[in-house]
Amino acid sequence: MHCPFCQNPDTKVVDTRLNEDGHSIRRRRECPKCGRRFTTLETTMLLVMKRSGNIEPFNLDKVVSGVRKACQGRPIREEDLKLLGQKVEEDLRSQGKAQVKSDEVGKAILKPLRDLDEVAYLRFASVYRNFSGLGDFQQAIDELRHGEDNSQDNNQGDSRGNGTSSE
Repeated sequence: MHCPFCQNPDTKVVDTRLNEDGHSIRRRRECPKCGRRFTTLETTMLLVMKRSGNIEPFNLDKVVSGVRKACQGRPIREEDLKLLGQKVEEDLRSQGKAQVKSDEVGKAILKPLRDLDEVAYLRFASVYRNFSGLGDFQQAIDELRHGEDNSQDNNQGDSRGNGTSSE
């Protein structure tokens, strides 16, 4: 790390701390040449490969915005949308990959959105899974009623929920 004051290429780490977000490290450094101190912030970057082949950094705001559209008119609080976005990011980062495909982001959204609001889940799933007609909606509704989770590639049921709404 170059010193920002004298451009010396050699600096010494004085202190290292994990940031509150858990995804970045704050380092306090000192330059042996000029003696000045400075702080660096090191973060891991999660990249998303789009269907077009373009690669861009993961954007939490895009996830929340997409889910917000599916939740339009539903009794969902903004705090819940942000928490869902954080769950999605944590799930993707926990895979230990530096790069994920955009469809993996969509899959990571489906389960927490289903737990949050079934109508919003159906709206989001209809776009993400490319529903082509009423039959696709009916199949998704049947999956919700039977507590199945076919949002994953393995198409195995998910016995954690009963698929009924409490509203």
